[in-house]
Amino acid sequence: MSSSQQPFRLAVIGSGPAGVYAADTLLRNKQVKNGELEVSIDLLDRLPAPFGLIRYGVAPDHPRIKGIITALHRILGRGDIRFLGDVEFGTDLTLEDLRRHYDAVIFATGALKDAELAVPGIELAGSHGAADFVAWYDGNPDYPRSWELDAEQVAVIGNGNVALDVARVLSKGADELLRTEIPANVYAGLQAAATTDVHVFGRRGPAQTKFSPLEARELAHPQGLQVVMDPRDLEQITEAEWEAIRADKRTDQLVQIFAGWLEEQQRREAAGEEPTDREGGPVHRRLHMHFWHRPVEVLGEDGQVTGMRFERTRLDPEGNVEGTGEMVDYDLGAVYRAVGYHGSELPGVPYDARRGVITNAAGRVTGADGAVIPGLYANGWIKRGPVGLIGATKSDALETIASLVEDIESGALASAVERDGDAILRLLEDRDVPYTTWDGWMALDEHEKALGAAALDADGEPRTRIKVVEREEMVRVSRDAVHQPSPA
Repeated sequence: MSSSQQPFRLAVIGSGPAGVYAADTLLRNKQVKNGELEVSIDLLDRLPAPFGLIRYGVAPDHPRIKGIITALHRILGRGDIRFLGDVEFGTDLTLEDLRRHYDAVIFATGALKDAELAVPGIELAGSHGAADFVAWYDGNPDYPRSWELDAEQVAVIGNGNVALDVARVLSKGADELLRTEIPANVYAGLQAAATTDVHVFGRRGPAQTKFSPLEARELAHPQGLQVVMDPRDLEQITEAEWEAIRADKRTDQLVQIFAGWLEEQQRREAAGEEPTDREGGPVHRRLHMHFWHRPVEVLGEDGQVTGMRFERTRLDPEGNVEGTGEMVDYDLGAVYRAVGYHGSELPGVPYDARRGVITNAAGRVTGADGAVIPGLYANGWIKRGPVGLIGATKSDALETIASLVEDIESGALASAVERDGDAILRLLEDRDVPYTTWDGWMALDEHEKALGAAALDADGEPRTRIKVVEREEMVRVSRDAVHQPSPA
């Protein structure tokens, strides 16, 4: 396609890293950069604000990860990708609509649901998916404004990044989180929380955890928090396992952090000293790290969580986890499962329910028979499953865009019927869809920063931002500030 022809029109569904990097990768393709292929890209999202999982799936006290928004903001701020928010695929726009207005569609909708934990009692009241809790404390407008936090003893099942985020938020005092962008309703909920003890359970040992030494250290930082270790969890590591641990720098650093916590705990106990937080202050909450625990059953009474049963585990000679037959019960008032994410099915798009992904080959969407469906592509977690971080998402985008460009060159794609770029806007307006734009996001961004500047954190300093939660308010601020007329 020469630059004198109509631009190639691409719709990307999802404005998180997978969607943004897919769009940016196409724009960086040498054919596009050399002017051999002109493209027009619309980035659509069901939420009024962009950035997907980075805005609504990362703990607010993780500025290092939140910094990814800066990179995404820089890409979208260039002006060569059009953002259309508050537009839900399958409701506001159908697959047929997209095929009429675009030459190709890339689905980058991520994985938003909690993976299942198939144990008896998981359905009891007080048993929650971690993803739902994360969406609440991150102010996702599609989730309830309140969260029940009346349990003193709480379990978090999992040893990944999400489990750590949930455990840290539950363990921190609400005033500490005022330094972040948490919404007012989340601050109020956490301030009133009855939580005194958070228990983190993992099936494997300290050396097999999925988080980094830095993330482990962050667990012990909250004011008024004591980290509690079980001596058995380190004692059952064999000498051969210790040799393997010492041979890997990251693993050795991680396990030494746990060993240091245990050593300090035992020193204080032997000296008859009262426990303190990491700064020597009084303890208000405890974070218990439990390794070698396989979930067996959530215990309950009258439909409510009252505890949980685990089986102690160990590594077999091949390094796999096996049960020991020893059962351990814990009294608990709430359970959060953080055992992974699962992608959601999209209307009219082939889907593998077992893996929670769109069926695809190198990013090309395929049907039940394995045949490629021309013009449809996938990227990110909805393409490969919820594993890997930003680096993997960028690699995904390279593969998906390579497939797309190959299909463009081969003439395998049917052209859109409606090639006017503003036609999709007229369609949304005709359907009374109050879509938002990049200029609208810039207005909302400034509005949230202004809310923060007018409030103070626990140290009496202005806050950097207070996130708006209500969808209607997000849309109002986004649309009013750029003088968009409401759809007739």
